[in-house]
Amino acid sequence: MSKPVVRILCLCQTLSWLVCLSICLQGFAQDNYEIQVYGSDLVEPHHTMVELHSNYTFDGSTQAENGVLPTEHVWHETVEITHGFNEWFETGVYFFNSLGSDGRTAYVGSHLRPRFAVPERLHWPVGVSLSFELGFQKRSFSEDTWSLEIRPIVDKTIGSWYFSFNPSFEKSLKGLNAGEGFEFAPNLKIDDALFHWMALGVEYYGAIGPPGDFPPVDEQQHQLFLAFDFFFSPQWEINAGYGWGLTPSTDRDIAKLILGRRF
Repeated sequence: MSKPVVRILCLCQTLSWLVCLSICLQGFAQDNYEIQVYGSDLVEPHHTMVELHSNYTFDGSTQAENGVLPTEHVWHETVEITHGFNEWFETGVYFFNSLGSDGRTAYVGSHLRPRFAVPERLHWPVGVSLSFELGFQKRSFSEDTWSLEIRPIVDKTIGSWYFSFNPSFEKSLKGLNAGEGFEFAPNLKIDDALFHWMALGVEYYGAIGPPGDFPPVDEQQHQLFLAFDFFFSPQWEINAGYGWGLTPSTDRDIAKLILGRRF
């Protein structure tokens, strides 16, 4: 078999392992505004990255739950603007928007995300960065109007393979879950640069619950995406994928597209 076919088979095997892991694992909703596993690298100093995150839910919730509008047949459009200040610090800001029928077209909220990274010149064996994301969303789109996310990021490239793990922790500051502790929400990405212009991979997104007090699996959120990254130009970032929810609490079918431009 050719090398690309063998590598695709390896990715399929990885996907099956992730499915098994998600089923075996024992909250906050896995929001579908910015569906992305972070890499450790920052925007270059004195540069700005503008990204548009477009996500469409084909099969999601069909009725309001806990005061939150249903997600089925809704577009989520998020504008992200990130500026690099130096080799170890950047800051991003998000503007969340929803497009849908029955009162679901609205500006949803905004988040601010400062991020710190270990500079590449230190030659650590893995890439490491840490982001803090703070912001609000309207009550009709989220059970929690103010929230905090702490996201460690560890990644590594080995040959044509890329691995990134984001063991995130989320906390409601105001809203229905404000009395709860931090929730563990891990993200994982594995891809293979099959060609110089494209990588094929899998992405996992979870919302598992408070460490040490995980709810039943049916109440957790586990989601897998088949994802493509395209490398047509150093100035552009393009990521596309299709995702499947693995539990009743997760939106079942979602398509996503990320378009980014560096300035």
